[in-house]
Amino acid sequence: MQKKLEQNPQQHWHKLLLSFYERDDVLLIAYELLGKILVTNFEGIFTAGRIVETEAYNGAVDKASHAYNNRRTKRTEVMFAHGSTAYVYLCYGIHHLFNVVTNIKNIPHAVLIRALEPLAGIDAMLRRTNKEKLDATLTKGPGNVSKALGIATHHTNTSLLDNEIFIVDDGFRYKKNEFTVTPRIGVDYAGEDALLPYRFIVKEHNYLSGKKK
Repeated sequence: MQKKLEQNPQQHWHKLLLSFYERDDVLLIAYELLGKILVTNFEGIFTAGRIVETEAYNGAVDKASHAYNNRRTKRTEVMFAHGSTAYVYLCYGIHHLFNVVTNIKNIPHAVLIRALEPLAGIDAMLRRTNKEKLDATLTKGPGNVSKALGIATHHTNTSLLDNEIFIVDDGFRYKKNEFTVTPRIGVDYAGEDALLPYRFIVKEHNYLSGKKK
């Protein structure tokens, strides 16, 4: 099921509060982010999309996490910030991947936003991605999400409580039978943790990355 934005939708939007992000269950947060709207507003260029795919990373005990064993580096230090902080890192030297830091300070949980359905600012997204027309590849996969929304590594440590990058709830909910969980994508290095069902998706959605389930 896909839902487009209505006329003047912001009057029904509620920015997610610190209390949403600081909860201790990263899996629940990853699940509840499905259907929420990720928004960017850079120099008056407004873009937004509904989240349809996420992955949870369970911090120090998760071998797939950059912060496994509480590893702290210049890049990962932001993961130890309080929930509601953006963590953006470069993958393969090309893709800027946007993550939502969750939990309280010094507990490095994070949720990777892997795919979304474009809702607003589509012309700007097409310009940023050098596309001529809208198709499912625009925001399918985390690298494409960031490129379309204008997010890059210099946005790491941005507060999602401010007005450049934030997530809103417009009251829309997918039905429970529209969700499923799978193992995460591209984490074979994590051994047995690669098999954990930490990827949350809206089933059969056009914008899903990887194989649809």
